[in-house]
Amino acid sequence: MNSSDVPLRVLIIDDDPERIKLVEEGLAANAVVHTASRTHGRLLLDMISRIGPDVIIMDCNSPDRDTIESLRLVARSNPKPIVMFVEEEGGDRMQDAIDAGVSAYVIDGLMPRRVRPLIDTAIARFRHMDGLRSELQKTKDDLAARKVIERAKGLLMQHHGMTEDQAFSSMRKMSQQQGKPIKDVASNVITILEMLANKAGELPE
Repeated sequence: MNSSDVPLRVLIIDDDPERIKLVEEGLAANAVVHTASRTHGRLLLDMISRIGPDVIIMDCNSPDRDTIESLRLVARSNPKPIVMFVEEEGGDRMQDAIDAGVSAYVIDGLMPRRVRPLIDTAIARFRHMDGLRSELQKTKDDLAARKVIERAKGLLMQHHGMTEDQAFSSMRKMSQQQGKPIKDVASNVITILEMLANKAGELPE
């Protein structure tokens, strides 16, 4: 089955029946729409987990603190593309909402024919930003791993008289034998050697 044939799962969080109707009309073809009143915090996360929406549409003319925190919670725990309705552009709260995870926002004037293009734009922007976040996190993780490995190599060289190549080869061999990432092996090496050094009254560099 082509991905375009799979119904889009949409969660609308809104108290305005007319606006819900407009959105449903714009998504009449090939979409499964769930609606709910304004929901925050854990209840929102539970709803997202249960429904598994591809996109969330929220009414939030003036995002309050609870809404902003809920958006941040979603972004951390179960990130999804989010489209938000607003009456007018601008304002600190709106910028806070975008920073917290809103992928697109709709200024007053929603029409059914605009719904699907807006959602497609929000999903595309979310995927792009999510990809950038993943790349950034991988870079941070790789840097952290290198620091741990370098620290472990230094301790092996200091306490066992190994060369740098020997220290790395030793950890790589342990990694293969134990079926663990070399970063985890390096962390164990640091813990053990620092513990031994402390017992011996040494202070590791």
